[in-house]
Order: sequence, then structure tokens, then C-alpha cells
Amino acid sequence: MLCLGIGLLAAGSSAMAQTQQPVASTQTAAAKSPLDGKVKFKEENIDFGTAKLNKPVTVEFTFTNTGKEPLIIQNAQPSCGCTTPDWTKEPVMPGKKGSIKATYNAATLGQVNKTVFVNFKGIPQTVELHLRGKVAQ
Repeated sequence: MLCLGIGLLAAGSSAMAQTQQPVASTQTAAAKSPLDGKVKFKEENIDFGTAKLNKPVTVEFTFTNTGKEPLIIQNAQPSCGCTTPDWTKEPVMPGKKGSIKATYNAATLGQVNKTVFVNFKGIPQTVELHLRGKVAQ
């Protein structure tokens, strides 16, 4: 019995060690993104405060090309039709800045939480940019 108990304890310790290692490697993998070393946003979340009803509000998300190749925005897609994005169309050279502007139409009273999904050419990860605020009379 005693040997069996020690065997189970050893097996449990071994299983625990195996469980801990993938968690650590998953955390390391999560910290590394396809965007790392290629693009850095100044902010990915902008609170525009309070806008007046039916007075569109525009926020600007700026980024820097931290890579070694020109950076091209392939597409910027809003989460709904009430937000219109506009972005730097020409390639952004290494070390230079580009931007994505998002205009919210402010046609509805209340809290606002909108997203613009940005895709860069040659980078498989989509960037989510968030604009938040409130629309009042």
C-alpha cells in the first residue's frame, strides 16, 4: 500500500509539473504577437468624452512602423454603419507614423462603445481599436 501511495504521489507531482510547463509556454506565446516589432499604436482605446446629439465626433488612432519594411493598411472595418473609418493609404515607411480616423455619427443618445478592425498587409493579426464616450443633448 505504501509503495502504491508513493507511486501516486510521484505520478501526481509529475503530472503537475507537466501541467505547469505548458501554461508557462502559453503565457510566453501570448506575449508574442505578429504585430510585435512591426507596428506600435499610441493608443488602442480612446474616450472622446461627451458629444452632442447629431454632431459627429472624430478620433484619431496614430501608430508607428517599428518594423524594417513598409507598412500598409489593407482595410479598416467598423463594427457598425454608424462609424466611418479613414486611414493612411500610402505605405508607412519604417520609423514613420500613420493614422486611422474613426468618425461616429452621434445620432443616438447614450453610451457609445464602437470598434474599428484594422488589417495590415502581410500581418495575420487584426487590430481592434475602440472608441468610447457618451452622446447627450
